Amino acid sequence: MPASGIQSCPNDSDLPLTEIPPSETAVLLIAHGSRRAAANDDLVQLAQLVMQRSQYSIVEVSYLELTSPTIPEGGRTCVARGARQVLMLPYFLSAGVHVVNDLEAHRKDLAEQFPGVEFQLCPHLGLHPLMAEIVLHRLQEGSPPSASQ
Repeated sequence: MPASGIQSCPNDSDLPLTEIPPSETAVLLIAHGSRRAAANDDLVQLAQLVMQRSQYSIVEVSYLELTSPTIPEGGRTCVARGARQVLMLPYFLSAGVHVVNDLEAHRKDLAEQFPGVEFQLCPHLGLHPLMAEIVLHRLQEGSPPSASQ
């Protein structure tokens, strides 16, 4: 992996990182993809929220399968928009075959296609500490009101 990049994702290299400005850093959100358009629209809405709440001006969506844009298409769009670094964020809960093998293969393919751009695969959502808060919030939403309310 090239030594340049901001430290938003883990970097396997022990080399010092050169900061790339947020205007040249893209976020590529990656979901599985669905034949159901409404399911895919969730990622589009998330991308809009990320762009509104962060310093990143390039935020794109992509899907592993079943719909487009595909991961290669999303990566190419990031580069076409001026990204010198692409942070690939898997919108997955578990580190299954897709996260462990397939996404890394896509990262390598994009890095080979665009040798002047750094593609970093960020950790999947997984067991982030905030996940328990989200689960508890959803449980409250699904619970019937108590008699004291």
